[in-house]
Amino acid sequence: MNDPVYQNAKQDWGVDELVTQLRQLRVQSLETRHRRDRPPKLPSRKELQKILDGLAAVLFPNRLGLPDLNDEGIDYFVGHTLDTLLRELHKQVRRELQFIAADDAAERAITITRMFASRLPEVRRLLDSDIQAAYEGDPAARSSDEVLVCYPGITAITHHRLAHILHQLGAPLVARIISEIAHSATGIDIHPGAQIGESFFIDHGTGVVIGETAVIGKHVRVYQAVTLGAKRFQKDEDGILVKGNARHPIVEDDVVIYAGATILGRITIGRGTTVGGNVWLTYSVPPGSNITQAHVRSELFQDGGGI
Repeated sequence: MNDPVYQNAKQDWGVDELVTQLRQLRVQSLETRHRRDRPPKLPSRKELQKILDGLAAVLFPNRLGLPDLNDEGIDYFVGHTLDTLLRELHKQVRRELQFIAADDAAERAITITRMFASRLPEVRRLLDSDIQAAYEGDPAARSSDEVLVCYPGITAITHHRLAHILHQLGAPLVARIISEIAHSATGIDIHPGAQIGESFFIDHGTGVVIGETAVIGKHVRVYQAVTLGAKRFQKDEDGILVKGNARHPIVEDDVVIYAGATILGRITIGRGTTVGGNVWLTYSVPPGSNITQAHVRSELFQDGGGI
């Protein structure tokens, strides 16, 4: 471009100085993290998205696979696709292990990927139960196929069930990227460390948050904007947050949690309990409870508590 105004503006951008400053910041960052060499590459979010799309097609080839698949071609499609996907997943897991400077990263990545693959039938079984729970729990659902292809809660739990296995097997960064892909797509934030039983249904879903150490039983239903979070964050003697301690709720079987409820701390919500909308709950409740805003307020303020 010969426009003199453009040329003058380009000269005024100070690119050379910016490059120098950014290089200095990179060096300082490496020194802060006690690294002098160039850090290895992280797992690729873009590649993991492709892997997730492929795994969904493998798990549900009749609905999410190629449009022209016939009965004779399904097994070939599943086998060929799985072989390709697992090779790519191995690369991403190996990147994570190399990033943390793990010994025998390549061999460990093979082991993790092989064990992950062996649990895919379990994932399919669990997802079938989740889809059925959504179909039975939502009068607007016309078919289980509609639930599979349309419901954000099913997208989120599909990602979570895959991510949770990788988290358990020793690839927490890859698992976290997978959960954040689902978070971006659905507005549902489930940490891959959370333990979730079968027949789990998230209705609508936007704004749901489920923390790392949450434990959720079977046949649990939650609605939009529900939080299963931590009440407080413990620190060590140096003032640094303690990582990994159990700090999120335990939700037993057959619990329903309505929209906007916030449940905090390592408390237990007993089996068969119903938690009403917009409830703020920080204490355990026995099985079969029916918790409403009015009930919680009376508990908080009895004997002058909460004042």
